[in-house]
Amino acid sequence: MRRILALLLCLAVSPATADPCRLALALALDVSGSVDAQEYRLQLDGLAEALSDPDVEAALLAIPGAPVGIAVYEWSSSRFQRLLQDWVLIEDRPTLKALTNRLRAVEREPAPQTTGLGAALAYGKTLIDTGPACWDGTLDVSGDGENNDWPEPRPLREEGLLGDLRVNALVIVLEAETESRNESGDLPAYFRANVIHGPDAFVEVARGFGDYARAMRRKLLKELATRPVGLLEPAPPHRY
Repeated sequence: MRRILALLLCLAVSPATADPCRLALALALDVSGSVDAQEYRLQLDGLAEALSDPDVEAALLAIPGAPVGIAVYEWSSSRFQRLLQDWVLIEDRPTLKALTNRLRAVEREPAPQTTGLGAALAYGKTLIDTGPACWDGTLDVSGDGENNDWPEPRPLREEGLLGDLRVNALVIVLEAETESRNESGDLPAYFRANVIHGPDAFVEVARGFGDYARAMRRKLLKELATRPVGLLEPAPPHRY
């Protein structure tokens, strides 16, 4: 427990901005040892493709004057989280285009082999806490394997360290795992039991990295359509 609290206190992220927004959306991408160079590229380009989708763009820009804030980071071990895009408010098409161009231009850096899901959650929580003051916040964690580093993700939920932050997951299931199930068992079930958190939290499944863009598009549309695009009167801004 002390190690989890220390991790939450010590993670360094960028300072908060003063601009309000309707949703702070942090996107966390798995770059652990199970992700090869081709899969890495499919993940980054798939996210850019999903954000460029006309329906996703329309959802992002649906409420003029109340934009969505987006930040993107990648993670592997408990000691590796790399911020790819600091908080940016998606107020218009040029801003969204600049974000997707940035993602497509990212080059991979060496990362540890291990899978630190708990640390990825802790980093995302801190990132949202110190980000723009929004009506709501969501952390999206993409992953293709179970945690094998410290801290375990489940205690963060059980000890209340995630607060009322919603955590969704995009689980990448390889074809061989779909047919035979490896030693990790049912990966979507693992993420449901240990990672997702908060009201209406859900798991979206990609059937391999080649399916990542489709799954990400579907997930983004769910999030942007249900929380809080339909609000007529915004709730007071708050932080987690």
